[in-house]
Amino acid sequence: MAPARRSTGALARLVLSLTLLAPLASATTSAQSSPHAAPGAEPLTVLSWGGSYERAQRRALFAPFTEATGVPVEVERYDGGLAALRRAVQQEQAPWDVIDMTRSEAMAACAEGLLEPLSPDIVAPAPDGTSADRDFIKGAFGPCSITHSVFATVIAYRTDAFPGRRPTEIADLFDQRRFPGPRALQRTPSVNLEWALLSYGVPREELYRLLSTRRGLSLALSRLAGLEDLRWWETGSTPPELLIDGEVVMASGYNGRFFDAMVNRDAPIAILWDGQVQEHEVWAIPRHARHAETARRFIRFATSTERQAALTRYIPYGPSRHSATERITTHADSGIDMRLHIPTHPLNAEGAITKDEAWYAKTHDRIGDYFRAALFPEPTEPTEAEPTEAEPSDE
Repeated sequence: MAPARRSTGALARLVLSLTLLAPLASATTSAQSSPHAAPGAEPLTVLSWGGSYERAQRRALFAPFTEATGVPVEVERYDGGLAALRRAVQQEQAPWDVIDMTRSEAMAACAEGLLEPLSPDIVAPAPDGTSADRDFIKGAFGPCSITHSVFATVIAYRTDAFPGRRPTEIADLFDQRRFPGPRALQRTPSVNLEWALLSYGVPREELYRLLSTRRGLSLALSRLAGLEDLRWWETGSTPPELLIDGEVVMASGYNGRFFDAMVNRDAPIAILWDGQVQEHEVWAIPRHARHAETARRFIRFATSTERQAALTRYIPYGPSRHSATERITTHADSGIDMRLHIPTHPLNAEGAITKDEAWYAKTHDRIGDYFRAALFPEPTEPTEAEPTEAEPSDE
């Protein structure tokens, strides 16, 4: 603590210095900040999602990788999308070495030639010798990506907003008579379309067939347009803040972010697991990455059983390895049993939807056009074309 007689000018200069240094300290893990970084070793640049998720990765993955290899890790912020990656590949100068991205976007990026091929051979077997192809969950290996965890997009709500009655099913998101108050949803068709059709009683197994028709898409968009006092978010850290500040009573978001707010900030919120949409999160290497071989070393390290299990001690995302799932224990700081907060736990997954990432990879641009045209004041009109299997039909 500064002495009470420190001059106002000196105190102001100190505050200014700390303000300028803080973003640098939080934005990257550099060779200077890590005692284990090898002198002169070039850093590995990882594109990740910030917030509590990045903090968990630093403790479970990035710092241990530097300690094991001497390679410092720098982290840059990612909010999804392929535009920046397309520009980097066109210029043949990718500024990142590893990207933490959703599998649907990785599939689309791979199809466009934006990612390096990734062989399953780079991952390690389980500690008991079980081969990786048997230890990883189904669909974990793509031609350009490797799944490292399963997260869920869920609805969370303020526990003090609905005295005597709380939401129990995803249809309650759209029932503003019984559950009044503003909502917050991500500014993307993904998940919102599925929830909208579920609210009509459409069976989970019929969702993507119906969304492939103009009738089904129109039903979903109409349901979303009917929500009153709706806020749209784009950054994963926003929904917990909106709930904590009381700006909304329900919000969509990532289960790990809500868990962090509940446990580390004692936020008065709860998760509605019904209708959770599960999705694979993957590691990928952009084409023209400067340190592609080091990136492969990192992916092997980060997808090991030990590191996947370690990540669950900081944030409750389901590991992609069965051997890591068996090692889930407690939260590193609070001691809470993390098994009950993992989206793939049987109690939480009863009403879950598995996102059809192949469908989204094929319909990415066109479904986005319909979504924007229906819900935002300056729409991007969809091009006129005959429907294909990757477009909504008139059925």
